[in-house]
Order: sequence, then structure tokens, then C-alpha cells
Amino acid sequence: MNTYVVRYGQMRHIGEYEGVEGLTHLRGEKVLVRSDRGTEMGEILCQATERTSSFLENPFRGQIVRVATPEDLVEESRLAEASIRGLATCREFAGKRRLQMDLVDVEVIFGGERMVFYYVSEKRVDFRELVKDLARAMQTRIEMRQIGVRDEAKLLADYGDCGKPVCCNTHLSRMPPVSMRMAKVQKTTLDPSKISGRCGRLKCCLRYEFDTYRALERELPPIGSRVITHRGQGRVLAQEILAGKVVVEFDDHRRIVVSRDDIVGVEKSKFRPAQDEDDDRIEP
Repeated sequence: MNTYVVRYGQMRHIGEYEGVEGLTHLRGEKVLVRSDRGTEMGEILCQATERTSSFLENPFRGQIVRVATPEDLVEESRLAEASIRGLATCREFAGKRRLQMDLVDVEVIFGGERMVFYYVSEKRVDFRELVKDLARAMQTRIEMRQIGVRDEAKLLADYGDCGKPVCCNTHLSRMPPVSMRMAKVQKTTLDPSKISGRCGRLKCCLRYEFDTYRALERELPPIGSRVITHRGQGRVLAQEILAGKVVVEFDDHRRIVVSRDDIVGVEKSKFRPAQDEDDDRIEP
């Protein structure tokens, strides 16, 4: 029996699920799966292989119940309406109990086993009484889940500055840490308004090419080092990483862009160039 990679839930969970016996599932096909949370609507991404498994971190493994029927798709639309009612009900109860929490979204599990309420809060919230209120009103199991601003964007954001759907809402299953150094190595503008995503944090895409930039950077002499070229000796002032070149100030004060192939020898500088304090600032 074939196993497939399936994406499901509003937080875009990914798991490996055994297919229905005798059927071959196609990419994009809607299916019902039995996850650790209950019966859920999912989407087939691809057939599971050793290669796909190497990219997944502890995926949940289960069984595909069936291919989604037209009736299932209608039920999915009905659950969207139920989530709107649940959102309004939770906000009403939370307001009455004066809870300091910002409710973001509500997810109704397809099989009706539970409702998951996602919220943002700077402090710890005692929601035990709130859960009791919701359980009585909604007649199902209630789960409260605190999330961060990146996860909030994953639930609510639509399009990024690039004009495409935000990565956290499409293919990213976890949020990679991002630092200002990644922007500086790639010579990206350091204007916070231009390198911040919909969540207000540094854009996740700054990490995508960072490893490649670092690999190319290591092939060039570091800034501040003394180099010997066919044109003479000088000190490296700057790097053009993608071009594979450096800006060299020669002893006669000439400044020339030199290819790494024209560099005969390198003498590393004893000093380290000053860096901004936020170079290594990590944003989770």
C-alpha cells in the first residue's frame, strides 16, 4: 500500500498517511485523514519516499480514510461558518472574564472532535473557566493554543511584498530564525519597513539564499585583509559576493575592483571590522 505526504489543518500540519487500498491518490486531491486530533480534511502533496521523509521532522503517521466526496466539501463550508460563530462566542466570554488575550482564529476539526482556538498574549492566561464556558456553549472538546506573531501571520496573512502568497501560509511548515546579518551579507536594504514581513518580523525569505552567500563569501578574502594581485598589493575594502570580486585599495591609494582569480596571495588582517550590535540579532 502506498504512503502519501498530506497537508492538513489551518496550521498546515504535514504527515505521512497510508492510502486507501486499491487507489492511487493524485497531487492536490482532497482526502479525509485520521490524525492525532481526529478526522480532518487534507490535501495530497506527493507520494512519500525516503527523500521526502528526510525533509519531514517527526511527521504524524496515520491512515487516509477516504477521498473527499461532494458532501464532505459542503460540510467543510459549514464548518467555516461554525468557526465564525465560535470566534464571536469566545470573544464574548473572554471579554466578560476580562482576559488579556487577542483571539486570532478558530479551527473546527472536521469530525467534530474538537475546536481549536488560537490566541496571542504577552502574558500567561488562565483560561480554565473560559474553556468550561466554551465547552457548554459549543458542545465539543475545546483546545486553547497560544501562538506568536509569525504564526498569527501564518493564519491571517495573504500576500507578501513580492506579490505572491506569504511563504508561511503556503509551503513553510516551521518558521526559521532570521538575523540582521543575513540581510547585510546579501546587501539588502536595512530599512526595517522593507525587510519586515506581514508579521512585523524579519522576512523568512532572507534565509533562503543565506547559505549560498556564505559559501561564496568564504571563497573571497575577508574585508580588511592584505592581498597580493597582479597590479600590486593592497587592502580589501568590500566584497562583491555574487560577482566573485573584491574592492581593493592599493598602497598608492587607487581603488580597483579585482576578481578573485587575479589574487595571488592573501594575508589576513589582525583586526576585525566593527559590526553593529544587532548583526546577530535573531528573530524567531
